[in-house]
Amino acid sequence: MSLKALKQKALQNELVRTEYEQLAGEFDLMNQLITMRTSASLTQEQLAKRIGTAKGNISRLERGKGNPSWATLEKYANACGYQVKLQTVLNKLSSA
Repeated sequence: MSLKALKQKALQNELVRTEYEQLAGEFDLMNQLITMRTSASLTQEQLAKRIGTAKGNISRLERGKGNPSWATLEKYANACGYQVKLQTVLNKLSSA
């Protein structure tokens, strides 16, 4: 079974789907980090050297392990040629 098929099957379970949706932001951040690094043609080791940290720290960051500071995210993005931008999403509740 492919990973895509496994994911589709797992998401049919309401509890799995709910948990997955709650983690969507974290998954998006991890994907963005990896995309920035690979588009800059950098290995984890090269990126780690650029920002003055260990390769293991880059690996943990890209796997969503830990709680990076804003400064760490800025260093990571800048070393890849990007900037970090915080965007606010407003939810408007309709009045009944």
